[in-house]
Amino acid sequence: MARDGAHVIVVGNEKGGSGKSTTAFHLAVYLLYAGYRVATIDVDSRQQTFTHYVRNRRSFSQQRGLNLPNPTHFHLPSAWGDSIKENHRAEFDVFRRAVGEVEDRVDFLVIDTPGFDTNLTRLAHSLADTLVTPVNDSLIDLNVLARIDADSGNLIETSHYARLVQRARSERMAVDGQTIDWVLVRNRISMLGSRNSRQVHQTLESIATRFGARQADGIAERVIFRSLFQMGLTVFDPVEEELTGEAQSASHASARQEYRNLLAALNLPLAPREPMRLTA
Repeated sequence: MARDGAHVIVVGNEKGGSGKSTTAFHLAVYLLYAGYRVATIDVDSRQQTFTHYVRNRRSFSQQRGLNLPNPTHFHLPSAWGDSIKENHRAEFDVFRRAVGEVEDRVDFLVIDTPGFDTNLTRLAHSLADTLVTPVNDSLIDLNVLARIDADSGNLIETSHYARLVQRARSERMAVDGQTIDWVLVRNRISMLGSRNSRQVHQTLESIATRFGARQADGIAERVIFRSLFQMGLTVFDPVEEELTGEAQSASHASARQEYRNLLAALNLPLAPREPMRLTA
């Protein structure tokens, strides 16, 4: 699917619970506050976590009389007919229409994908300019990328998700000669250094080198994200006592800085914009 216009950020990993939706939503809101036009697509027809984020945010804004920035959002359901071929055709059409509606009207398109392989997942990956793959800070979670020898640390076999990305990269190269900037993000990092954490870092670095990807540190495990989700808020929103009933915590400030560091590591094409201010 050839296209011009918006820079497409896909957040993907065939592993549930890796923080994809939280990461995707924070990227979108950060870019909105930075003054960019942003659209979002949720292709997870089962959990719809990203879509729930958007709904919670709109509801909270309306209840409090706030003008919180919101992306132009689409939720794309999977087709469930008897014919797989017809289902794929229908999904391609709805995906193409959603992208076509915004690609020349926004600066960034952020796509959140489910933790399993679907036709819509593959379509999204083939469109990516930047692919962000959050990986929990655990050796077990690296199995979606590659099977690693426990003793030597050598790669034994490329796993299913990495093969999906390799196919998407080949398709993208065939269409427009461009590649996908793949960033592996160590997520839910433990506050305390450990032998396991060091092993994860070294192994992920080896995998990144093998697959032509980059590695970046993500976000530590924090309780704050659960409470923010209920209101559709992010660490970039002004979370103060009059908004949430809670004073801003050190954890909140640390999480905000971690996301800023992640955004810097992504090397997105960011031109100067007039930052957006929150108004009541």
